[in-house]
Amino acid sequence: MPIRRLYLCLSAILAVSISSATGQGRSQAALQQLKTRAERTDYRETSRYDDILSFLNTAAQNSELVHMSTMGFTSEGRALPLAIVGRVSDPRPETVKAAGKLRIYIQANVHAGEVEGKESSQALIRDIALGRHKEWLDSMILLVGPDFNADGNEKVSLANRGPQHGPVGGMGTRPNAQGLNINRDYMKLDTPEGRSMVQLLNDYDPHIMMDLHTTDGSRHAYHLTYETPNNPAVEPDINQISIEWMAAVTKAIKTKYTWVFHAYGNVGGRDPDRVWSTVEDLPRYSHNYWGLRNRFGILSETYSYLNFKDRVIACSRFLEEVLAFAHTNASRIKKAAADADKRSLIGRQISIRSKLKRSPQMVEILMGETEDEINPYTGRTMLLRKDVRRPEKMWEEAAFESTDRERVPASYYVPANLTVAIERLRAHGILMERLTEPTAALSLEEFEIATNTAAPQAFENHKERTVTGKYNAVERSLPAGAWRVPMNQPLARLAFYLIEPRSNDGLMTWNFLDDAIKDGKIYPIVRTIN
Repeated sequence: MPIRRLYLCLSAILAVSISSATGQGRSQAALQQLKTRAERTDYRETSRYDDILSFLNTAAQNSELVHMSTMGFTSEGRALPLAIVGRVSDPRPETVKAAGKLRIYIQANVHAGEVEGKESSQALIRDIALGRHKEWLDSMILLVGPDFNADGNEKVSLANRGPQHGPVGGMGTRPNAQGLNINRDYMKLDTPEGRSMVQLLNDYDPHIMMDLHTTDGSRHAYHLTYETPNNPAVEPDINQISIEWMAAVTKAIKTKYTWVFHAYGNVGGRDPDRVWSTVEDLPRYSHNYWGLRNRFGILSETYSYLNFKDRVIACSRFLEEVLAFAHTNASRIKKAAADADKRSLIGRQISIRSKLKRSPQMVEILMGETEDEINPYTGRTMLLRKDVRRPEKMWEEAAFESTDRERVPASYYVPANLTVAIERLRAHGILMERLTEPTAALSLEEFEIATNTAAPQAFENHKERTVTGKYNAVERSLPAGAWRVPMNQPLARLAFYLIEPRSNDGLMTWNFLDDAIKDGKIYPIVRTIN
């Protein structure tokens, strides 16, 4: 090659290399300068919707590891931002699933006064874009929704969240714009946010889901408490791995930082019957709903009376240790989810109602203290956690035991006129087959209602209904247009809990079958006899 041509080629290569390096340098500088609103204001304020969009777009524009997408809409029409973080070419579900890696959905700000998860999840995206925790991306892809209750997030008031210690510049509201608690909506799906989350699960099928909250309950000494699926209907292997997982996280946190995390609870009762009790095991709550889908659901609750900055740190440390365990155990976690999907429930007795299970002996719970501080902008009293750890012996109710079970049939048959029930089942992603012609006489079971009670007071715009009764054998042909719900499907556990009439959180509970039973004693959905 002539010397001049060689010189020109080398010059072009060098120019491209310099341009690339300069571009990478600018990208790194932009990411290093990227701050959340909480960081920019020294934790006096929390991020608004536009702050989050700007933060995520900046991260995506300056890192090939971050892709911007959306996961649906709020009732006021805001698109819910979703960041896909990992070594993928684009954010489409088919691309993400084709990578074959562990998929982890991180959801924050469902209660928009509980804001530290929103800040921590943004910081996590930035840290990964800067090259931190790069080993995680060998095994996982993250789906991060930092602002799940985006409407509530915009209703900032300095009076929200009572004595919570900041942010002193205010925070959003617990309910969404409909006045509903999204974290009670995962079975009934009355909110667009709840439906958006379920659609994300149907599209991306994450193996792990995390829901980041803040608790303002008892004056305990823990920086953060947590919960995993505790409904007895959840696959036992998922529960067992979850227990081991949280034990590893709490051990790592104590070793590294001397902070103590513990299973979620609040103190009730009086000596000698004081008890530390967890939240209900109903699948209307996110972590239990995810468990019924054969997936790992993790709920975190940072402590309201820590100052805001320390709450963000606590949430970030929890995220880091949860993800570190997930990375180390990625194959095991994926296998547990896949095995649960393949395991047949037909003929098994599955829990539909349960009660708290008390520990066989008293355990040590760390109680704490708070002191009053004045919000300088409102004059209202905030509570600040004091560095006090006072061990107290009390009973612990951290798990549930079944009080009632029911047999899982091979199929349910849903009449075509139960349009609302059918729509809800389909929204959850449950597989159904429509009968194209009438059947011959089939050996079935129908449920005869003995008692039928609706709650006197409305909860989330519903008067929860409870029925008792029994199944009776019948011979019946079914018309064309009825829907068969086969129970040899991955979401059989969820379908069972929704359809069984005596379930404590199903279609009957939420009044979706009221019209069908108002004139009779027979539950309209029948099931196979085996």
